[in-house]
Amino acid sequence: MPTYAYRAIDAHGRRTRGRLPAPSADVVVRDLEGRGLLALAVEETAKASNGGGGLGLGRRRAVLEFTRAVASLLPAGMPLARALSAGTTAAPESVRPALEAVRSKVERGEELASSLAEHPQLFSSLYVGMVRAGEKSGSLDQAFQRLTEHLERDGELRSKLLSMSIYPALLALVGAAAVLVLVLFVLPRFSDLLLSSGAALPGTTAVVVGLATSAREQWWIFAVLPPLVLVALTWFRTTSAGRRLGARVLVRLPLLGSWRRQHLGASFARMVGELLAGGAPLLLALKDARDCMTDSVAQSETDRIRTLVREGSSLHVAIAQGGLFPPVLTQLVALGEDAGRLADFLLKAAELLEKKTELALERLVALVEPAMIVGFGGIVAVVALALLQAIYGVNAGSF
Repeated sequence: MPTYAYRAIDAHGRRTRGRLPAPSADVVVRDLEGRGLLALAVEETAKASNGGGGLGLGRRRAVLEFTRAVASLLPAGMPLARALSAGTTAAPESVRPALEAVRSKVERGEELASSLAEHPQLFSSLYVGMVRAGEKSGSLDQAFQRLTEHLERDGELRSKLLSMSIYPALLALVGAAAVLVLVLFVLPRFSDLLLSSGAALPGTTAVVVGLATSAREQWWIFAVLPPLVLVALTWFRTTSAGRRLGARVLVRLPLLGSWRRQHLGASFARMVGELLAGGAPLLLALKDARDCMTDSVAQSETDRIRTLVREGSSLHVAIAQGGLFPPVLTQLVALGEDAGRLADFLLKAAELLEKKTELALERLVALVEPAMIVGFGGIVAVVALALLQAIYGVNAGSF
């Protein structure tokens, strides 16, 4: 959806300007007239309505500032439209057009969750789902408070992981460069020198030299491989077939699979728990949770659980029969059903799984560094031993 820059004047003659995402300039003019403004000029800008692709660090921070402002104003009794206006003012300039569009729709009587859902690059499915649950239950202020806590915790985790990932990334870059130089330039020189001596190369040295020679002759593979990997990752992220395949592969990987299942279990528990706490029936909560999920595996699993629950099965039995979500979720759901506090125990399960997900991520990142050191060190050690063995054999033969 394009973004239009406008200049307008109000009933008191005060001039104002801004940007609004809209299908056409006529829609912007009508929107301004609905707010009591007379459009003087409306021009399409080159920027997208959400300021470009991807939810970067700056945008996450902007969403957090907006959410924190709204969460602090709603409990004080401020009307929703005024709270959204204040939150828009607190947010950076880059996201204000989208936030102004949300406020404008709310002023016209549309639901806040539906307005937020039109900007998926800013507001995630979980964000929209929690707001929808708060609207339905009349506890929108509590929903924004929980969202603030969730975004703050997510931001802290991302900052921690980014700090932990800097050294492994540099180590991977330097190590890969060192191995390529060793294989493509150093080893061929030594192989020519050793072969010119006329001595037979030891088996290990012959294998290493053969691999180095093949790598040098097929150098184009190293040039083509990075673009192919980038294209493959883009396909996995941007196409529906790629996302489905990536989701299925990710939950089956040895180490990442366990982390992914915990993450999906936390999202499921958080969404269903918030909807149930908002007063939604279980079947409707499962349906809304399914609609808010982006992972195809989790969507299929939620559909299966909802079908079993509709047929009369208890929720914990339906979850246990699938095997996608961690067993701790099944146990807590069973306790919640027995105690008649399903929503509370689902939210407790979400908190527990979110903490376990954070710890698993930190451990995975912490394991990357020693794994790369061992890997690159092993390659260099094998090459060095092979060369030393050949040099020793040549020297022994000369004596």
